[in-house]
Amino acid sequence: MRSYNLFRLKSGEGLYCAVPESHAVPRFVSGNRWSFGGKVEESSTATPGFDGRAAATSVRFNGFYLFQAFDRPTH
Repeated sequence: MRSYNLFRLKSGEGLYCAVPESHAVPRFVSGNRWSFGGKVEESSTATPGFDGRAAATSVRFNGFYLFQAFDRPTH
């Protein structure tokens, strides 16, 4: 199981970049536009919008995984 560091785009659109702990953070995740958003496990469902299988595939090709968080329904 892989652990990811999460970086959140500060603009408020809910965009996250998940980077495996063993990988370098992409250069576009820098400056004042992104903030550290915590950590997540590949199999976690605690972060709405994070898909462990999609993350594994994206990391294989890109080295990171971009996703948009969303609110869970309250019913």
